[in-house]
Amino acid sequence: MTVRTGIFAGACPFTLARNWLGEAEKTEINDPNAIALSTVDAQGMPNARVVLLKAIEDDGFVFYTNYTSAKGQEVEQAQKAAFVMHWKSLRRQIRVRGKVTRHTKAASDQYYQSRGLQSRLGAWASQQSQPLASREALMQEVERVADVYGDSPPRPDHWGGYHIAPDEIEFWADGAARLHDRFRWTRKADRRQWSITRLNP
Repeated sequence: MTVRTGIFAGACPFTLARNWLGEAEKTEINDPNAIALSTVDAQGMPNARVVLLKAIEDDGFVFYTNYTSAKGQEVEQAQKAAFVMHWKSLRRQIRVRGKVTRHTKAASDQYYQSRGLQSRLGAWASQQSQPLASREALMQEVERVADVYGDSPPRPDHWGGYHIAPDEIEFWADGAARLHDRFRWTRKADRRQWSITRLNP
């Protein structure tokens, strides 16, 4: 059995991830929940961008986006994704690879309603990842959407959450002389248990 102590101790990787994020929220200056999300297009060409992780649930990780965006289309096609969450202040990172499904409509509705009004209007106004004539054109569309929906825009059908159910999670911490500590959690066939392996730095 792999011995894990200190910051790596714990029986549940999602609890461990929440604990690390909680520590980062005290030290990171901006967006401690930022993740570098990687997807692939239909030709297998990889893509990466930074998005905000909005929940660590008991069985996965959640982010929100426009379903028709480049990332949305790539997620829908491959139904797989990976991300890394790195905290310079803690000298730690978490890497995740897994299967992706749309989050529930109820969860997407709830999160959408928690956003500021301009962000909710922007979800309607922006044709994310598509060519844009000018900043002025975008702001005019925001104004048009505001005239239609006022202060209570509903969640657009093309916008919502994605849930990443990991097959692998790796916890990494910086070590002296580049001798880092790494533990990889891999789901077993029953998808309820994990095998844990210490990796070379």
